[in-house]
Amino acid sequence: MKTTSRSVYINIALHVLVWSAMILMPYVVSTAASGYSIGSIPGVFFSLSGFIHMAIFYTNAYFLVPKLFNRRFWWLYFISAFLLAGLSIPLKWQILANWFPGGLKDFTLYRFIFAPSFAALVISFLFRILADRISHEKEQKERRTEQMAAELKFLRSQVSPHFLFNVLTNLVSLARKKSDQMEPALIRLSGLMRYMLYDTQQQKVALQKEIEYLNSYVELQKLRFGNDVKIEYETDIREVAYDIEPMLLIPFVENAFKHGTGSAETPWISIRLTVNEGVMVLEVKNRFEEQASKDDSSGIGLHNAKARLNMLYKGKHRLEINDRNKVFHVTLTLYLT
Repeated sequence: MKTTSRSVYINIALHVLVWSAMILMPYVVSTAASGYSIGSIPGVFFSLSGFIHMAIFYTNAYFLVPKLFNRRFWWLYFISAFLLAGLSIPLKWQILANWFPGGLKDFTLYRFIFAPSFAALVISFLFRILADRISHEKEQKERRTEQMAAELKFLRSQVSPHFLFNVLTNLVSLARKKSDQMEPALIRLSGLMRYMLYDTQQQKVALQKEIEYLNSYVELQKLRFGNDVKIEYETDIREVAYDIEPMLLIPFVENAFKHGTGSAETPWISIRLTVNEGVMVLEVKNRFEEQASKDDSSGIGLHNAKARLNMLYKGKHRLEINDRNKVFHVTLTLYLT
């Protein structure tokens, strides 16, 4: 709202500045000795004509064009616009005849009576068309922005419950084993929930928080699977002074644990995260069985991650996915600068 108000004030100021310069021109470029004349045009007549041209400009731009320039009344617009400019001519003639009768003998002055009125009309028409086009494009851009924000909010709202479902499944597994790791697992879960409930409400979060969130998730999975799944997790973080879309990395890791631990004979998951010189690379691998069936929720996390990447990091990311030799391999390169 403040930006819109500021834009309106700037627009008004520009109009005032331009018209003031035109109306006061004789008193700037000429002298009192010559009656502030510009060539053969008396200064007072020049300024009064400026007010007439201003009336033509705003009447056409803010009334005739918006009300009549359409498929239904276009013919009425042209009649009205011609009358508007045409009626200014006898008005200027009367001003010249009554106040500056000597000017009637100068035929070069007649061009200033006729031409500027129609010039003001044409300029105001072009101004109105251009202003409407800019306004329309601005509205379209705002509408696209609002639509994108709503879609992004929906995608985020899907990620959190989907992720929570899988974490709770992990805790059920620990509970069945009556594991001593249940308490540290709950502590880590509380940290994950705090991040999901509060930090993810922001448009961007510190990269450090996203990495800590990923660390906690992997540790929670290690508590769940123990030695049953070989988990390789490696990070090489040389700088963290960046912001990132919250919960952007976890779907790729979550997908590996969801589909790489069920049916493979020797489950194996490899995760490597590097950040260097403004470039983040996340590489995730997991072994899978081609015959493994997928449930209804399969792919939700990856779908959301792809959608958010295309919305927020278009042209600033590269996502490579392949599943050769029974290994699902994801490489995400994100340009943070």
